[in-house]
Amino acid sequence: MFLFVSTDEDMTSITEELIRKRAEHNEGQISSLEEIALHQQDIMKIDHIQQWCKNLKILLLQSNIISKIENLNKLKKLEYLNLAINNVERIENLEGCESLRKLDLTLNFIGELTSVETLKNNYNLRELYLTGNSCSKFEGYLEYVITVLPQINILDGIQIFPSDRILAKQNFSRNILKIFQQQNEYLGKVLTFWKQTTENSPEIRLAMAEQIRKSHEKITINMLDSKISKRKIKLFKEDGCPLNVNEAKIPFSLEEQMEYFILTVDIYKHLDTSLVDVDVQPWFVRVLIKGKVLQLVLKEEVYCDKSTAQRTICSRRLVITMPKVNNFKFRIKIKVISEARILLL
Repeated sequence: MFLFVSTDEDMTSITEELIRKRAEHNEGQISSLEEIALHQQDIMKIDHIQQWCKNLKILLLQSNIISKIENLNKLKKLEYLNLAINNVERIENLEGCESLRKLDLTLNFIGELTSVETLKNNYNLRELYLTGNSCSKFEGYLEYVITVLPQINILDGIQIFPSDRILAKQNFSRNILKIFQQQNEYLGKVLTFWKQTTENSPEIRLAMAEQIRKSHEKITINMLDSKISKRKIKLFKEDGCPLNVNEAKIPFSLEEQMEYFILTVDIYKHLDTSLVDVDVQPWFVRVLIKGKVLQLVLKEEVYCDKSTAQRTICSRRLVITMPKVNNFKFRIKIKVISEARILLL
């Protein structure tokens, strides 16, 4: 699923609506959310998440156009952060993520290798991925990282053994001079590097993201138009008899009692009542949920005007009670017969 947005400032915002949409598995609740995937959303800036989703353990932000790691320090329970394929240029602002165990920064633009030192106080960090960044090509890269971050066990998918760490420490003073030299050379060339006509630069990646967004938007509009024209839900047979349809693909149960049919529908807990419509007919019942149809055929005729629909408080259940016509007539007949017997006595 793609979030198509305009080129203005609001185009790349992390909105409450977007988070709730991605939190359908949690019934739309965001305060108790523990995992959320916001990949491929053209997001340019990380914002609001630490205020709205304080219980997050997994945050997936890969394949966006984020240039800076920020506004995540209050996520004390965050264990896995994926920022692969973005425009991040340095590691920063993660000191407060005390539970962080895995950080994926694959295919970004990190050339300031010394910025990994900001992760020193992330004592629970065990896995770090920097493959595809300029800093990962520096001579002495692996030795430097596993020395300044002794807590990690895996770097770029490679397991670190105690012997590797001992050897890296022995050569650290020599390696760090090489790292500084290569890093300064990289930072000195970075402006020229950005202007190169290549896919591997932040500007080009931004332009590509915008081009892809417009292409996806056009394709999606065409697909929607095609679906609207082709897909027409069939609710009745040619002879007029109703059909069973569950376009909404929502759980339900239809219980038959002596006097009533009782339909229970599990709708989203936070779904606005205005988005739900109930229509009881003599031989079928139809529920519209956000415009999608749930229609069920009834075995017996029911009273439309005596039927009731009730949404239970603090629950996602919608209960529709439909009294049977034949049962009602049968009860009246028994009463009349009983009264006649009394008169005869």
